Amino acid sequence: MQRTVLLASSLAVAAMVGSALAAPLNYKTPDEVAAFKPGPNLEVVQGNCSACHSADYVNTQPPMKDKKGFWQAEVTKMIKVYGAPIDDADVGKIVDYLAATY
Repeated sequence: MQRTVLLASSLAVAAMVGSALAAPLNYKTPDEVAAFKPGPNLEVVQGNCSACHSADYVNTQPPMKDKKGFWQAEVTKMIKVYGAPIDDADVGKIVDYLAATY
């Protein structure tokens, strides 16, 4: 009997601790301070890319010789690896913007 009471008490405490740890966190993300540079098809880039990351992410990419090839690979990776919902019609516009602007 004593074991049953101890087990029940332990399970009750574990359930309370577990539910307290699972409670949603409320926090405010900082305001966006980065902006995509002006360039061709900027609105297409803003509409597709900023849904997942800031302009700072694009700005931190290393300098490269083959800009168009690099950005084509990056956009393809965003679609195939990360599941970015980018329309086929927008891919070239995004690549052209990134190659011309960054």
